[in-house]
Amino acid sequence: MAATLDGQLVVAISSRALFDFEEENRVFEDGLGQPPAPGTKRDAAYMQLQLDRLDVPAKPGVAFSLVKKLLAFNDAPDSLDDASPSAKLAQRVEVVILSRNDPVSGMRVFRSAQHYGLAIQRGTFNRGEPPWRYLKPLHANLFLSTHLSDVREALAAGVPAAQVYPQSAHASDQHPHEVRIAFDGDAVIFSDEAERVFQAQGLSAFQAHERDKATQPLLAGPFKPLLEALHRLQQVGTSRMRIRTALVTARSAPAHERAIRTLMDWNIEVDEAMFLGGLAKGEFLREFEPDFFFDDQTGHVDSASQHVPSGHVVSGVSNQLS
Repeated sequence: MAATLDGQLVVAISSRALFDFEEENRVFEDGLGQPPAPGTKRDAAYMQLQLDRLDVPAKPGVAFSLVKKLLAFNDAPDSLDDASPSAKLAQRVEVVILSRNDPVSGMRVFRSAQHYGLAIQRGTFNRGEPPWRYLKPLHANLFLSTHLSDVREALAAGVPAAQVYPQSAHASDQHPHEVRIAFDGDAVIFSDEAERVFQAQGLSAFQAHERDKATQPLLAGPFKPLLEALHRLQQVGTSRMRIRTALVTARSAPAHERAIRTLMDWNIEVDEAMFLGGLAKGEFLREFEPDFFFDDQTGHVDSASQHVPSGHVVSGVSNQLS
């Protein structure tokens, strides 16, 4: 019988989002950020560098903490009442590497994962080709990559995806038994319907629009499926790992009500909700200490990335190509 990932939270991630390959990446890309063609001197130099460092574990990258904690859900027994050494462990989370690296460099990625005790067994290494097309057979719940084009394609294919900012601050180590994830609302969890009103007509029109439609649930945004999957994982409730989620939005009263009522209509709970009314999100996120934060606007991601691991959700009216 073929292996299956059915019923698992599947996270697909690029090697550069998981590990700090920034030094190696400077060899890989030219001054314009373009990868080398296979068989060129630059391509060969990159492969040789990774081979020379095969036994040197790569340093943790921006999304390392998120991955490590999610995988820890597999270390918990099926039942909270059965914590004996012989208890059957449930496979709840699968992490798969989807990388533009070559297969030779892929050896170092897997060895680095093994060094840190990350149970990652699956991956594709595509030597410069975009790996997002393998998201469909994986039925991935999330794709994290540093490549903007791959993120755009993944979102267009209906997969929650974000461009990881490699310069982001790394996650705090203050919550070892809690996965903390923060989401923006409009164009991330929710559709960009209200954001379009705001950008076209201004704040007053936006507030009036959301007040008038307070009892009408918003349509789903690209990250609703991930939030649903996390909610299911949260309900499993292990004795060792928990999930804590936060909605961090520029909305304020009275526009807060429609957001809350939409989550209620979806039967999804978040642990915290911050209605900041346009205040910079970075310092609030610094206090929440998430393992990752998702937002559709680069200004908010820039602010957040100074304090916490952050990713750009390239969706909605704010990210339409001109």
